Parts: sequence; C-alpha cells; structure tokens
Amino acid sequence: MPLSSSHPRRVLKHTRAIQVQAFARDDGLWDIDAHISDIKTRDTKLGSGVRAAGTPLHDLWLRITIDTQLTVVAAEAVSDAVPYPGFCDTIGAAYGKLVGLNLMKGFRRGVTERLAGIAGCTHLTELALVLPTAAIQAFAGEVIDTRDGAQDDAQQRKPFQLDRCHALRSDGAAVAQYYPRWALKPSAESKS
Repeated sequence: MPLSSSHPRRVLKHTRAIQVQAFARDDGLWDIDAHISDIKTRDTKLGSGVRAAGTPLHDLWLRITIDTQLTVVAAEAVSDAVPYPGFCDTIGAAYGKLVGLNLMKGFRRGVTERLAGIAGCTHLTELALVLPTAAIQAFAGEVIDTRDGAQDDAQQRKPFQLDRCHALRSDGAAVAQYYPRWALKPSAESKS
C-alpha cells in the first residue's frame, strides 16, 4: 500500500539511499555491507566547492564481519564521495572500534559511545545503527530458528521474534493465531 497522495504539488530535491546486504562466508562468519548515499537534484554550494546536481554528496560504505553470536569480529569503512575531500574521508579506520560489540547486546549504545560527534562521521555512525535489525533479518531461518508456525513438541524455547515488536507481542492476536503455544492471555492494558 503506497503512502497517501501529497498535496500540494511537490518537487524532489534530495534522495538518501541506504542499502544493506548480508553475505554468508565460507569460513562461518557473515559480512554485513552497508551503503549510504545522498544526492541532490540541484547544484549545491559547499565550503569545498560546488557539487553538481546528481553527483553524490555522500557515498559511504561500512562493512562489519560478525560471528553467529552477532559479535563484530572485523569492521571497515570507506568514503567514495564526501563534502570535504581529504578530511571527511580520513575517519574510516575509527570504525575498527566496532570490533567486540555485539549487535544484540548494547550495540547502538556502544556505537554512540565510541563514534559519536567528532570521534566519527555522522553518516557512517548513523549507518551503523541500522545493522542489528538487518543482521537479524539475514540470520532469520538460517542461523536463528524462527520456527514460523511450528508446533513441534520438542520446541522448548520461545521463538526469537516474539515480543520484539508490537505485532508479535505474546498477549496479542498474531501470536495467538500463529504461535498459540506461546500465547498469553491479553492483559487489561493491551485490551484498551
């Protein structure tokens, strides 16, 4: 379903694109490659000069390598287009500070503590913050057993995805329908 029609008439001025791809490696690790670009539809005056319309202001890449416990074992960042060449594009090595963080255990807080403000690039740091949910999507059904609709009597643990979003709350209708074994009676709060 698309968004509602916009009123009044509008004109595209800026596009930010974020793409994340996950790759299973033959050594058992996973690479999560993330890319962010910013492109304006008009010439843009910067302190470093004019950036022509359609030319990326930002074209940045971040790769983390993770194990199956979602711990970062390697990280690198590169900048193909930046507003201040020779300055913005010198921060890539700082993203090695992501090594040791776990995507499911305080990752976003750790990224902010290690790379916020002048310790990193605003755009690369922002890009890093989308990696946990992208990795979970990549792992779902491959590394993390989501057991969608499974009624296996041997199943002892609640499926990973339950209670991680509003639709899959244990006291909600979706869990009652698709995961009845794990359904809880709706609380008074959830009825209102």
